[in-house]
Amino acid sequence: MSKPNPLDGAQEMQQLLVSYAKQETLQPLKELGRYLGLGIAGSLLVFIGVFFGGLGTLRLMQSIEFFGGSSWASTLPYLVAVIVLGLAIALIYMSLSRAKRKVFS
Repeated sequence: MSKPNPLDGAQEMQQLLVSYAKQETLQPLKELGRYLGLGIAGSLLVFIGVFFGGLGTLRLMQSIEFFGGSSWASTLPYLVAVIVLGLAIALIYMSLSRAKRKVFS
């Protein structure tokens, strides 16, 4: 019979600690990275949608004959576009705050 090596238990403990550390740190970080990537992509798409919505509103208002006359009338499409973008921002803020209340309550 051979004597058991005292280092076998230490090596086994080291392997156990390394696998536990990988499981408890790397896996959550990978999941966090995935959620972060999806969040950034979603934010970018919402930004592009709101931008083009505001630009479309501006171009639509500029195509109407009424707004082509005096200098004051030609500034109204810009004011309407700013108001539409402000409403979009307010709606996004309200939906985010509602979702935040659901998560933290």
